[in-house]
Amino acid sequence: MSGSQEPPAGSQEVRGGNSESAVSRTAVTRVNPAELSPPRGFSHAVTARAGTRLVFLAGQTALNGEGRVAATSLPDQFRIALTNLLAALDACGGEPSDLARVTVYTTDVAAYRHHAAHLGRIWHELAGRDYPAMAVIGAVRLWDGDAAIELDGIAVLP
Repeated sequence: MSGSQEPPAGSQEVRGGNSESAVSRTAVTRVNPAELSPPRGFSHAVTARAGTRLVFLAGQTALNGEGRVAATSLPDQFRIALTNLLAALDACGGEPSDLARVTVYTTDVAAYRHHAAHLGRIWHELAGRDYPAMAVIGAVRLWDGDAAIELDGIAVLP
């Protein structure tokens, strides 16, 4: 989160140091130290309260219910992969604000950067404005050969 934007209800953003999260449904605190560049579309660090439950989310691509990659464009694949990741999280009782870490694997980092603003809008639409710690990693090929993007994650549930 950047600038004067307020953290979403149920979570806390800390700029410039560490702090304990207020008692809320969300078990994570997003930490963005003032001495680092302002984050755009991610958080620099995320802490989890003691006594929480970790959920490890397997890599999700744009596979549909028949096991086929259901889109060709990177933004469309991102939308389906994120929807799939959030469906797995929901099945565990979690919600997008519980995501502490998401890793994006893509076969085309240049295309990912080119579409970054559009991908950010998709994130906002599906997951809101809570950003986990994130990384984008270039890959030569993903397990699903027609996939251009894969997302995996770690969530912290109260």
